[in-house]
Order: sequence, then structure tokens, then C-alpha cells
Amino acid sequence: MEASFFLLFVLSFYSTIHKISTTTDVITTNQFIIDGQTVVSSGGTFEMGFFSPSGSSKRYIGIWYKQILPVQTVVWVANREKPLTNTSSVVLKVTKPGILALLNDKNEIIWSTNTSRSIQNPVAVLLDSGNLVVKDAKDGNPESFLWQSFNFPTDTHLPGMKLGKNLKTGHEAYLSAWKTDNDPTPGEFTRHIDPTGYPQALTKRGTSVSVRAGPWNGFRWSGIPKQLLTQSSIFTFQFIFNTEEVYYIFSIINSSVLSRLVLTSNGYVQRLTWVARTKSWHIYYNLPSDNCDTYSLCGAYGSCDIDNSPICGCLEKFVAKYPQQWEKGDWSEGCVRRTPLDCNKEHVFLKYSGIKLPDTKYSQYDKTMTLEECSHVCSRNCSCTAYSSLDISNGDKGCLFWFGELIDIRKLSERGQDIYIRMDSSEQVSDAGSNRKKAKILTMSISLLMAMILLCLIMLYKRKKKKKLKLKEDFELPQFQLSTITRATNNFSLNNKIGEGGFGLVYKGVLEDGQEIAVKRLSRTSMQGLDEFKNEVIYISKLQHRNLVRLLGCCIQGEEKMLIYEYMSNKSLNAHIFDQTKKNLLDWPKRFDIINGIARGLLYLHQDSRLRIIHRDLKASNVLLDIEMNPKISDFGIARSVAGNEMGAKTRHVVGTHGYMSPEYAVDGIFSVKSDVFSFGVLVLEIVSCKRNRGFVHQDHNLNLLGHAWKLYKEDRSLELIDEQLADSCHVSQVLRSIQVGLLCVQQHPDDRPSMSSVVLMLANESLLPKAKEPGFFTERNIFDEAKSGSQITSTNNEVTITLLDPR
Repeated sequence: MEASFFLLFVLSFYSTIHKISTTTDVITTNQFIIDGQTVVSSGGTFEMGFFSPSGSSKRYIGIWYKQILPVQTVVWVANREKPLTNTSSVVLKVTKPGILALLNDKNEIIWSTNTSRSIQNPVAVLLDSGNLVVKDAKDGNPESFLWQSFNFPTDTHLPGMKLGKNLKTGHEAYLSAWKTDNDPTPGEFTRHIDPTGYPQALTKRGTSVSVRAGPWNGFRWSGIPKQLLTQSSIFTFQFIFNTEEVYYIFSIINSSVLSRLVLTSNGYVQRLTWVARTKSWHIYYNLPSDNCDTYSLCGAYGSCDIDNSPICGCLEKFVAKYPQQWEKGDWSEGCVRRTPLDCNKEHVFLKYSGIKLPDTKYSQYDKTMTLEECSHVCSRNCSCTAYSSLDISNGDKGCLFWFGELIDIRKLSERGQDIYIRMDSSEQVSDAGSNRKKAKILTMSISLLMAMILLCLIMLYKRKKKKKLKLKEDFELPQFQLSTITRATNNFSLNNKIGEGGFGLVYKGVLEDGQEIAVKRLSRTSMQGLDEFKNEVIYISKLQHRNLVRLLGCCIQGEEKMLIYEYMSNKSLNAHIFDQTKKNLLDWPKRFDIINGIARGLLYLHQDSRLRIIHRDLKASNVLLDIEMNPKISDFGIARSVAGNEMGAKTRHVVGTHGYMSPEYAVDGIFSVKSDVFSFGVLVLEIVSCKRNRGFVHQDHNLNLLGHAWKLYKEDRSLELIDEQLADSCHVSQVLRSIQVGLLCVQQHPDDRPSMSSVVLMLANESLLPKAKEPGFFTERNIFDEAKSGSQITSTNNEVTITLLDPR
């Protein structure tokens, strides 16, 4: 009785509402759907309404193929976690702000869409692609949709649907299997395009990977059989990967063909095509297709071959790690190299053909390199395990690098790809006969003997003269005469001294033509400085960017080794933001420009430069300001070059500055571009607050600056972090955005931190930012008693770069 009264009330309240017919594809604010009514896409392909799975009395809102009879094939479910047992007073309607909602007889929301903005004339439309969208009635631009079901798929991937991740917003569209064939509740299995390392297609059971289709190779996913996933007269496939998004999409060329991709309740990914003659869905392919598709079945460096018995074997020149377990059929521990690898010894890369490429979670990539350049780059980094071509669609182009063990390999014969694995040089077998092998050994012996003689001669020569750099062999750097630099610096007068670091002293100089220069003079007693000198020349001589300091040349004469830079008249950022007088010169617009300039400089180092550089010592004193207060990143003495975008390496020699180093680098010696992102985040918070992270004290707690900023952020009090001098010039939304970007950059886990390309985008627009998680290194600590007064300590901080030989 109550339910009937409620329905009559709703109908009378919406006196202008029209009943939904089975021919309309639109729900407006003057219409709603009740059980028994449906909407149909304009082309008649899809239908939406209430339904019950086979053998179930529970009711759901869903979308299904209208043309397929008598089988009801559901492709999307709205309230899959909140099924209905009574729909007599339930309505599906569109509200004025632009939300599609399922309401019960108490006007409670059972399920609804979401939106970040409101519109005046919202409608819900079922498109002929199967996509349910909420939009403005007069706006057909897909970019303007308030919400669309294609962004929230259930178990079915339809043509035109993007499966992947928006790297700007963090939103991921992935498949989620039904719990059972008759229960749409989310089950154990999910299907993802995982962007970690180089993107690949994964099926997960809970949080564990169960099946991996491999990375995209230009044609297909590496682990999918070629004949099942190639361009044809029916399908086209695309994989899109850029700074904004990564996704996989397929389209149907022949509109008469109905095809879909489904993740089943038992974890299979199936390509299904409707066959009208048999009135059934035909399985085009199934993944996993056999036991060899089981993730990491044969362990590290193990290869699965479905035609062998047993199916698991070690790659050639590898042996079982635990032979007894292996013989019993326990392959989980995998294999190891027959000849252990020693980075101090000669190595080679051996080619392995016809395989499914290994897991790319710990990989890096470069889209521009040739295969020969891949070998050269991988050879220089001992952590680089293997490499292959990134794209084989039009010849070999680009590089894919692996770091760590190679996992989840299977034999695919002619359908597989080539990979080059680092091995000890003794494993290289010559294709020539034994005579050629002996001749090669003899040649190598003679070469070695000559090299030893030459080495002895060099050592004798260097008894009276120290090791001298020979930059001209590799770099075309202008050479300055020592007499020129001596005159320019007034014989290295102390009055001309402008700085000092681990490298040595820095002097201001003026050349005869009036050009001002900065001269970094290597200390004769600094062995670390010699390494920094080499490193700086190697890297900065190849870098050109408006936000990087420019190297003009060098001076190498006798015992003297100097680098000549353009002179920065406003010195370092450190000298401004931590000085009570000079900080007044930096209003908010100038500070925001400095933040953006540093971000663009780092983006160039990480992504756009010829070498991919990790700075490893980004801090306020290493950001110089020119006459117009434009920031320029300096001091590349401890920088490192890596291949790819986001992976780095591990070292026992931790170098950097306390207060700016990321947790994983300071504690475990693991550095990557995300280490620089952490340092950038610290720098942003220091620029906003004019307070140092290390040495920061507060009367209410013992947190450092990161902890203080995080505490204010959680309590929605971030404005209290701002330097009081910014009160008159700050743009509040820009300041708050900068603080949140800074906190996103200093998150504890590297994977949570954004890339610098994302940082530049987040600073440049007003899009919604993800919530920041807990920062690293922010727990309360005991500080000396005299710091408990609450004043900012600046005079006791030492920002000299430090080296820890054993971070553990």
C-alpha cells in the first residue's frame, strides 16, 4: 500500500513527466524509468533497463544487446554491489545538476553517477556503442560528458572503450569479473593495463598477477598468439601511451559483426563473436590458452614450452637454482646463470629468439634508440639485465630495458620475439671452427700483452704527473688559458670568492671583453672533486635548456682543472628564501615562476634530454637565479644517467644532502627519477614557507617541515604554511595547488609520486588533484633543547653534499 502511494506521489509530483517508450534513447529530467520500461540506443543495438540474471530473483540496472535473442547478453551493470529484491517503488532518473541516480521508495540513493560540475539541461543517453553517458542535451562533444559508463566497465570490453589509465587524474578503467556466471557482484579477477615500468596487460586474482599478456610490441601484446591479435578485415587494435594516458582500444570495421572481450568469473579473458546461424557466441580466443600462460610458472629465467615434457625448462646457458626441487616439479625458484655474472669482468649479450617478453614491471624504455644503441646503454649499467626492441611493427625501433630477474617467459617459436640477455663473456660461442677460435684467443692474448705494456708505460709516466683528463677526445668544449682565468679572477682573489663545495672554491671573474663568468676551481686535495669534475663535464656539456646553468668551457693546465660557467648575478635560491631581508624580493608570482622553471628543468633532464639524467642533489643552493630571477639548476657533479623514464639503479655510495634525499635512496641506496621528484617536493614547500625542511622547529610539535605541511594539509589549514611576506601578493588557489603538488612529490612510496611531466601539467592547469598520502621522513624526532623555542633555525644547517659509503 505504501509503495503504491509513493509511486502515485512521484507520478503526481512530476506531472509533466512522460513515460519512457521502448524507442527512445534518452532519459531527461522530466522522465524516469521504472521496472518494465527500457531505453534503446538510436541504432537499436543496445537496450537498458531492469533485469535478473538467470536463476536469480535479484534485480539490477543493466545494458544488454537488444538484437540478440533469445539469449540476454548483459555487457554492463550499474548496481552490481547493491542488488534489488523489490523494484515496485524504485526509479532511475536524472537530476538537475547532472547526476543519474537509482532511488528507492524512501528517496535513498541505491546507486548514482558522479560529476565535478553541474549543467542546466542534463540528459542520460544510451549510445549505439553501448556507452551510457550523462551530458548537456545540446552538447555532443565526448570531451564534455559529465559521466560515461565506458569509464566504469564491469566484465565486458566493448569496441571503442578505452581500457587503461588516465595518468593526469589517476582514474583507471579496468575489467572486473562477475562473482559467478549468475551473480554480477565483483569477483576475484580483474583485468588491467598496468603502466608500471613499460605498460602491459595483466589479469589479477586479488592483488596477485595470475596471467600476463605481455607488453605491446607495435602489433599486439607480446604473449598473445600472432594469428589471434592482428589487424584484419574485422578488427583494428590500438595501444596509446603518452604523458596523459595509457590505454588499449579495439574497433570493429564490419558493423554487422558483434564482438566483445569478456573477463569470466574463473579468470579467463575471452574474445567472443556472435554467430547468427548458431545463435551463440563463438570463442575467438581464450587467455590463458594453456598452462604456460600461468604467471611465473617456471620462475626467474625459466622458460615454459607447452610442447615439452615437463613444460618448464631453463633458458640456454642457465641451470636450475635448486636442482632437486626442479626435478620434483617445483619450478617456482627458477634458474640462474651457469656462469655467474661479475660486473667487473667482460660480458656479452646473447640473443634468445621466439619468446614471450618477460614481465616489464621493473623495466625502462626509450622510443628513439636503435638496437645498437640499446646494447651500448645497457652495457654501461650493471643493473641492466637485458634489452629488446620496443616496437617491431616497422622494423626494430626503440628500446625496452629490464632490471633484475627475468620472469614469466614462454616459448612462442615463430610467434615470439628476440631478447638480448647479459651473460659472462665465456658463454659466447663462436660460430666459426676451432681454428678461428684459437686465432681469436691468440689475437686477444697479443692485444692483452700490448695493453699491459702500454699500461706500464702510462704508469711510469704518471709517477711524476697526476692523472690528467682528456676531454677533447669526447667533447668539443672551449678551452680557456690559465692566464686568462687568472686575470679574470684577479689571481683568484678572496674578494672574488662567491661559493664553496665538495668540488672546491667558486670565483667570480670578468673576461677581457667584459663578460662575467663563474669559475669552479678543483681543489688539489679533493679526490671526490675530481670525480665530480669528470661527471659534470660528461653531463652538462650535452644539456641545453633555459632552466639549466650553461657551461661555457673548461681550463685544464698543469695541476689546474676548472669549469667556466655563465655568471648568475642573483646567486642561489638558498640565499633568498632563507634570508629575512632578501626573501622580500620574491613575491608570489616570482616564486611560482621559479617553481615552474625548476619543474621544467627537471622534466628536460628526466624525459626530453639526449641523456636521461637523475640529478641526485637538487636543493635550494643548487638552483641559481639570473638577473631576471629565472631559475637554473646547477651542480651535476653527482648526477647519473639512466635509460628509460622512471627506473633508476641501486648504489652503495649514497650521495646527496640530508633533508632533500628520498627515503628509498637515503636508506637503501635506490635512486630514480622519483628521487629527484621527492627533492623537488621539498624545495616547493621550502619556497612557499621560507623554512628549511632540515632544522625546522615548531612550538606545538617536533615534526620537520614535511610533517608540519602534512599536518596542516590533513586539517585543511594549508594556508598557515605560507610565508607571511606573501600575504599581499599570493594567489590563494595557486599557493594551495603548489603545496598539494609538493606533498604529492614527497609521498613515502616512489610509485605514488607523480612524474615531472605530470607535475608540470598539475601546476599549469586547474584540474582536480589526487589526494596526497603520507610523506617520507616526517615522523617526530628529538631535537636539541635550544631549538624548542619555536623559532626557525637557519644558521646551524649544513647543506654540503654528503657521502655515505654503506647506507645500510
